[in-house]
Amino acid sequence: MLIFVVLAVIIVSSLPGSEQGAKHTERAKPLTMAQARASNAAVPIVVSKRARAAPFHFGGGPAERAQAIDCLATAALYEIGDDPRGQRAVIQVILNRARAPGFPHTICGVVYQGFERTTGCQFSFTCDGSIQRRTKHFGWTAARRAARRALAGHVFAAVGRATHYHADWMVPYWRDTMTKVAKVDTHLFYVRR
Repeated sequence: MLIFVVLAVIIVSSLPGSEQGAKHTERAKPLTMAQARASNAAVPIVVSKRARAAPFHFGGGPAERAQAIDCLATAALYEIGDDPRGQRAVIQVILNRARAPGFPHTICGVVYQGFERTTGCQFSFTCDGSIQRRTKHFGWTAARRAARRALAGHVFAAVGRATHYHADWMVPYWRDTMTKVAKVDTHLFYVRR
């Protein structure tokens, strides 16, 4: 009997018109790029919440530094392409995450967190198959240069301590739980509330 009651509650809560069902349906409804951009534009950038990030102090040796540079450059290039400002923004987010609770405390750990899953990875290129198609790209030199500068203490102040970002043509499920603090080209940056 209890099973029937539970099933009835689930069915009723998922019906259109029920508040919970409407919220679930709204989230699941795909948006066009234009709709997502309009939705994202309606969320204000709260500059007062964009605290300056401290310079990152890398504590590893030469081999670990080379590996960290490669992880940062790979993430920057796969996530943004060869846009220098965008690359620096992504690199700053990775460094911010390495210092934030709830993330791995190594750079490569942050970049490849969740890579073993097909969904739920932190950076999509690590779990969607993109990494298998590693390209010969002109942006590698610039991305590695930006990574070296960041590990030497250069801070990309435009995103502050942001730990999350996404392209403006999508609306991730977590967007409304965070505070938008910056926009770099077509990417939006957030801090935890």
